[in-house]
This record gives sequence, structure tokens and C-alpha cells, in this order.
Amino acid sequence: MKKNILITGGAGFIGSHVVRLFVKKYSDYQIVNLDALTYAGNLENLKEIENAPNYVFEKGDITDEKFVPALFAKYNFDGVIHLAAESHVDRSITDPMAFIKTNVFGTVNLLNAAKDAWKGNFEGKRFYHISTDEVYGALENDGTFFVETTKYAPHSPYSASKASSDHFVRAYHDTYGLPVVVSNCSNNYGANHFPEKLIPLAINNIKHKKPIPIYGKGENVRDWLWVNDHARAIDIIFHNGKDGQTYNIGGNNEWTNIDLIRMLCKIMDKKLGREQGESAKLITFVTDRAGHDLRYAIDSSKLQRELGWKPSLQFEEGLEKTVDWYLENEQWLDNVINGAYQQYYQQQYANR
Repeated sequence: MKKNILITGGAGFIGSHVVRLFVKKYSDYQIVNLDALTYAGNLENLKEIENAPNYVFEKGDITDEKFVPALFAKYNFDGVIHLAAESHVDRSITDPMAFIKTNVFGTVNLLNAAKDAWKGNFEGKRFYHISTDEVYGALENDGTFFVETTKYAPHSPYSASKASSDHFVRAYHDTYGLPVVVSNCSNNYGANHFPEKLIPLAINNIKHKKPIPIYGKGENVRDWLWVNDHARAIDIIFHNGKDGQTYNIGGNNEWTNIDLIRMLCKIMDKKLGREQGESAKLITFVTDRAGHDLRYAIDSSKLQRELGWKPSLQFEEGLEKTVDWYLENEQWLDNVINGAYQQYYQQQYANR
């Protein structure tokens, strides 16, 4: 059945993987990618599908109260997959208002547009909100996990803004009957990741023999999810998830930051033909981040049990694939580092 699907933030890291998956898999869907093309949005991520007949790009801001409803009227959307967000914790510490604007106000603006466009006729409609495990706060190293019913306890402006947006999504379901699903994911890694984040930053710094900054003692633990597995989970939840439900998505791959970077150094030494141990000398411990959560770990058994999803890769294999992609796509990385992609697209869309 022909459907029009809005994917917000589709030029970003996770969003671009979701857009490519949907465009390739669902030829009977028209996929509309809405992205503001801020620093994290890069249409280079979508080169392989940019001319596909079932793909449309719209440059715009989810906080625009006139533009978003007009977009719903133009395309008559059957579904929304909402990924657009400010997502870097360090940036949220220095500029929390930007996170409140995009993550809270932008989400509510989309909810209002969907509510008004669908007018209570929710048959075949779905609003899917993608969130983060950081809304749950932090875990001790005691073997416990975040589950869908874990109490929210955000510790950074970023996680607080995402927690607020989650609450609004659920409130619109309870108040207006809007057909929503929510998922909370662990740390993603893979191709097209903006190089301010730990893994691509470390890959680039190792390549150029620059220091690899590690917060504190590197003891913080994260559960790493391959972005392709996340995109598959989003596909499954969007089509088969139950209205009003939350699904946790995790990779079952817990690593301390220091152990992750040491393994990455070994992989990079092998790939670059360097003597083993050479890249590890670049590790540099820096002052810890304010409010740095000790450990995140996702229990994704509900998603696996009810919808049949499971991660396809162990971290070592996924990390090696990720390294290979960055080494094979040096031009993409260089363009992101020097900002060339931003200048190009700002000029191209200046009058649109």
C-alpha cells in the first residue's frame, strides 16, 4: 500500500541509515527526509539514494510552526519517524537552550502537526519517536540493566531534553489518542558518524597521530549498538510495534571507554601497518565531563521477545567494519572535518 513517510533528521548519522534502508526496501513508500542541515546533517550520507524515485529531501527546521504543518498538508503523511535532535552531551552543557528548542519544542511542534493533520482518523497512522538510554540516568557496575519501566533520572541538559520530549510523546497518546511508539537506544557506532563522537574522533586522531582524549580514567561503561542493527530495529518497531509501547534497543556490548580505545588502537595499528602498541601511546586522559554517568546498559529482551529483533554483530566485528569504512572514505571524513560539506549545502539551499 502506498504510504508517505516523514523521517526527520534523515541527513544525520542514524537518520541517514534509516532513510537508505526505507528507500531501498519499500519502493511503494515515498520517503520524505526533513533535515535542517545543521553541522550534524550531511547529504553526502545519502548520495546513493538521492535520485531514487521514492525519495524527497526537504530542508527545514522542526521548530518552524508554519513550515511543519505545511509539510504535512503537502505530503499527507501516514507516518513519522522522528530522529531529528541535538545529541552531543558536551554541547548541551555549553548551550542547553539549543537542546530545549530542538528536542522539546521541535518534538511538540511535530506532534501538533500530526494531531491536526490526522484529525482523529488514526487508522494506518503512526508517530515513532526515537530516544536514548541516557534518560534513565546511570547504573552502577552491579549487573543491572535499563528496562522499559526504569524510572527516568536524566543528568545532563541533553538527556533532560530527551526525557521531556519522551513525556510529551506519551502525553499526546494518552490525551489525544495519537498512535505513538517510543524507542530508547544505547550508544550507536558505525559509518557516517560525525567525528566529534568518541569512535570516529579516535579513528581520525590515530590516523593523524594526534592525542586521543579520554575523560577521567576511562572507566565509564557504554553498551554499543551497530547503527545498521539500530536501523533494522526501527524498521521492525515502526511496522510491528504496539501503539503506546516503548522498546529498548541495545547491542549487548558493554565496554569501558579505555578498553574500547585500546581495542581500536590495535585494529588501527593492524590496518595502518604500524607496530602494535604505537597508537595506544596517543591515549591522553583529560578532565572528566561534568555529570558524567558511570554506566549505561540496555535490556532489549522485550524487543527480541515480542518483535523478533536481535543484534547481528559482536562489537569486535562491527568495530573493524567501522574502521574499514572510515579508512575507505577519507574524503568524506576530511570534508566533515574541514566543514566543506556545510559550505556546499548552505550555498545550494540558500534560496530554498
